[in-house]
Amino acid sequence: MKIAIIGGGNMGGATAIGLAKAGFKNLTVTARHQSTLDKFKGLEIKTTTDNKAAVKGADYIILVVKPWMIEGVVKEIMPVLDLDNQVIVSMTTGVKAEQYREWMGSGLKLLYVIPNTAIEVGESMTFISNVSACEKDVECLKVLFDTVGTAMVVEERLLSAGTALASCGIAYAFRYIRAAAEGGVELGFYAKDATKIVSQTVKGAASLLEAHSSHPEAEIDKVTTPGGITIKGLNAMEEAGFTNSVIKGLKASK
Repeated sequence: MKIAIIGGGNMGGATAIGLAKAGFKNLTVTARHQSTLDKFKGLEIKTTTDNKAAVKGADYIILVVKPWMIEGVVKEIMPVLDLDNQVIVSMTTGVKAEQYREWMGSGLKLLYVIPNTAIEVGESMTFISNVSACEKDVECLKVLFDTVGTAMVVEERLLSAGTALASCGIAYAFRYIRAAAEGGVELGFYAKDATKIVSQTVKGAASLLEAHSSHPEAEIDKVTTPGGITIKGLNAMEEAGFTNSVIKGLKASK
C-alpha cells in the first residue's frame, strides 16, 4: 500500500510522523515550501514539493490542506490521477462530498478520515466515514489508523460531532490541563511540576476508564467519600458551571 499525504502542515505532518513511527514505510508527504518538509528528516518518509509526482501510483491520496486551498490542489493533481484505482481520503473539514464529485467526477472513491494531533504520538482518536469507496478500503484504513491510536467507523452525519469531541476536544483537554496546572501553582507547586502532575493524572484517569470499561461516575465514586474534600471540589466546580460549559463548548464546535 502506498500513501501520499498532500499537505505536510500541522495535521498532515502529525499524521505522517505517527504513521512512520508506527512502522509504515511507503509514505510520501508534500508541502509548498521545503522548510515545512525539513521536520521529516530522519524519518522513513519521502518528501516533495511536487503534488503531481507524489500522487502518481499512490493507492490512497490523503488531502490535508486548508478548505480555501482544496479546489486548487484538486485541479492541480486531477490530470495525473487514476480514479479507477486510487482512493481519495479527505482530512479537510467543511468540504462536502458533492463538491468533490463536482471537481473529480461521480465515480470518485471517497472517504473522510478525521484524526486529532495525538496521532503524532500514536494516541489519536480517528473517525472514518465511507462516502463511495468499497468496504475493503474502509477495513484497510481502519487497520492502518488503529496503529496510531483508536479508529472508529461512523456515518457521515456524525463527523462534525466526532470532530467536536476529539479534534477540537484535544484542545479542550489541554485547556483543562492548563487550568488545573494554574491551580496547582496557587496551591504551591512550580508550574513545570504542576503541569507534569496534572498531565499524569489525566493520563491515569483515561487508562482507568479503558481498563475497567467503566462509566466516569463509577470511577469518581471510588475517590469521593461522604464529607470529603473531593466532593467539595466537585460541587464547587459544578457551581461554577463546569459540566455546562464543557457541553456548550462542544455544541459550539459542531
